[in-house]
Amino acid sequence: MANIRVPYLDLKAQYQSIKPEIDTAIARVLESCQFVLGPEVAGFEQDFAAYCGTAECIALNSGTSALHLALLAAGVGPGDEVITVPFTFVASIAAIIYAGARPILVDIDPRSFTMDPAAIEAAITPRTKAILPIHLYGQAADMDPIMEIARRHGLVVIEDAAQAHGAKYKGRPVGSIGDLACFSFYPGKNLGAYGEGGALTTNSPEYAQTVRMLRDWGQDRKYHHALHGFNYRMEAFQGAILRVKLRHLERWTEARRAVVSLYNQHLAGSGVERPTEMPWGRHVYHVYTLRTEDRGGMQSSLLAEGIETGIHYPVPVHLQPAYADLGYGRGDFPHAEAASRQVLSLPLYPELSAQAVAEVAAAVKKAVANRTPTAMSR
Repeated sequence: MANIRVPYLDLKAQYQSIKPEIDTAIARVLESCQFVLGPEVAGFEQDFAAYCGTAECIALNSGTSALHLALLAAGVGPGDEVITVPFTFVASIAAIIYAGARPILVDIDPRSFTMDPAAIEAAITPRTKAILPIHLYGQAADMDPIMEIARRHGLVVIEDAAQAHGAKYKGRPVGSIGDLACFSFYPGKNLGAYGEGGALTTNSPEYAQTVRMLRDWGQDRKYHHALHGFNYRMEAFQGAILRVKLRHLERWTEARRAVVSLYNQHLAGSGVERPTEMPWGRHVYHVYTLRTEDRGGMQSSLLAEGIETGIHYPVPVHLQPAYADLGYGRGDFPHAEAASRQVLSLPLYPELSAQAVAEVAAAVKKAVANRTPTAMSR
């Protein structure tokens, strides 16, 4: 195993920077002895709704739960179809199946890695109930044409914003554009809990009321179950921790964007394709993803230099064995499949030093120089 000089992610550095605030928040929960939902979670819901520019936020135990309940609240069920993309984490597709519906996949735009609006209309059938665009890597999908198509066809739009806390589309925060939106607070996210966590945002009081009941066994009051519900409640520790971290999110986001700017400067003309920030919004760079035809060689070369990397994602969902029953095959979504072969994520976190960025970039350029010239360039 290589001696790691630059880790892919360093959660310890972030914790040390806010340790007194976090420790105080955790102690407050311990003193209260209210460990599930309660005032800390309610306070986070208010804060996060304000941050996203929405009327409502419902805190949950994971981003997957948020997707599941968003679909159920929107009335998606057996016999329905939901349009989304294959280039995503598997939870986006799994949640549709949890609701009893069928995922209908369309390809991505190769520059943004998000849903190609031009592919949507051909996928709509009389069974289509919703569109689920994914704000991948911290970049908003092209929402205006998606919303226009949805409104014209009477479809619900559910934003998967699991990787896009603080991203914007034409000045609007993601999470406030569709009918419902779903966030994950998995520890490695830009806004990460210290464990599992998620949330749903919406401007609809009806959707919000339904989701609040569904997350807590379908209760409209204690021991009165109006719906078939679930145990998807957020723990108070996570609400308290997220309230602290949310206060720092904008500063951390700008630090990420500064790291990205350095990467872009160092890697200009390097022979690898750098991420594209689309003109419609603010990219918050959950990951900084290169494209190269020799991903395996580059990843091995970087690891030999003590640099960790990630791959998001090496196999599109339609080619995963568990989802073969969707009926898609190799070649059906060429842009998603090409991305899965080529993407490589470099270390990125707010505390990453300029020196470390320079070292990573130098290692990337060295890897390019030591191989046959097959990389994509821009």
